[in-house]
Amino acid sequence: MALINENFLKLSGAYLFSEVAKRATAYKEAYPDKKVISLSIGDVTRPLAPAVTEAMHKAVEEMAHAETMRGYAPDAGYPFLIEAIIRNDFNARGIEADRDEIFISDGAKSDTGNIGDIFGCENKVAVTDPVYPVYVDTNAMAGRAGEYLAAAGAWEHITYIPCTMENGFVPALPAAEVDIVYLCYPNNPTGTTLTKEQLKVWVDYALANKVVILFDAAYEAFITEEDVPHSIYEIEGAKKIAIEFRSFSKTAGFTGVRCGYTVVPKELMAFDKKGNRYSLNQLWQRRQATKFNGTAYIIQRAAEAVYSKAGKKQIKGTIDYYMENAAVIKKNLEHTGMAVYGGVNAPYIWAKIPEGYTSWEFFDKLLNETQIVTTPGVGFGKSGEGYIRFTAFGSKENTLEAMERIKSLKL
Repeated sequence: MALINENFLKLSGAYLFSEVAKRATAYKEAYPDKKVISLSIGDVTRPLAPAVTEAMHKAVEEMAHAETMRGYAPDAGYPFLIEAIIRNDFNARGIEADRDEIFISDGAKSDTGNIGDIFGCENKVAVTDPVYPVYVDTNAMAGRAGEYLAAAGAWEHITYIPCTMENGFVPALPAAEVDIVYLCYPNNPTGTTLTKEQLKVWVDYALANKVVILFDAAYEAFITEEDVPHSIYEIEGAKKIAIEFRSFSKTAGFTGVRCGYTVVPKELMAFDKKGNRYSLNQLWQRRQATKFNGTAYIIQRAAEAVYSKAGKKQIKGTIDYYMENAAVIKKNLEHTGMAVYGGVNAPYIWAKIPEGYTSWEFFDKLLNETQIVTTPGVGFGKSGEGYIRFTAFGSKENTLEAMERIKSLKL
């Protein structure tokens, strides 16, 4: 008799964005004559940069000839992409990295979910709240989260660190003893950031307590302010305690192409039950070699083009386009009287909803009265209740139209 992983039964019936899509689809089917505008899921709308598509076309042509075609990619990625990443994302910021510390993948979502494979189920996990659901759900699937306590809106063995307007969205160090902490900055969903001084507090804490920080930097390319770190490795000592995740999805519009990478420093160690030290870099390399056959050559050539002179210029134009949308959303929501956060260093806007509504109720109100799809804050955790998230990844025309509709909303 085959047995299932019963941890899956503890999860809610639908992933957050699947539920959002389900409700939006039902509305469209009921009112096919109405134009629905999505400012919900963080999917891009601008085309890939010309430099990227040119590189892809060239790579496709290479695959058509026996002497230049490629088969399986190296487990950790082709040297040409890894070297471009090191030069541009790290050396340019004064950070040293070795080639065998970079692991190319099909995106940060996969890696943040899969990284748990190299950690024991006994680890105590902490997350900021609200939080990107993948961090919590994948730990629940692995059995680290315990039981879901519906009355509390939380998992039994997860430590939640509230980030709300009352504390300026700056997470306090956990009071409970933990082993692994997930940090995402610029933050999804709140769009807020930590300064270098604030992030240093976390690095120092991790060094002192043998804690591993899983640092999601998927939105670092959207940072506009000087004192906001693009990488946790800008903080002294971080390579001893942190794994960093990066993505080309939002930076370069690769949501439909899929490419990202993870940095696992060779200095980073964890322990067995006897206290013996082991290299997480070696464990991740072993995991990837066994479970992952490498990112396609065509895609890696496309990612390499992101770092070309033309690619950088074109992609900056796209990022500026989305951040102009963010500014439009932020300004118009503020005019309605809402307290609004994010939208300065990230393509997400986090808005405090009017009193008297839950997040899902306000989601429904926006959908039914303005035909705008958003994401309810409570879907990101208990501390997200009372908020709603807007994304700046729509078209400029749709963003402007959506904000005109917001102005007519009776709050």
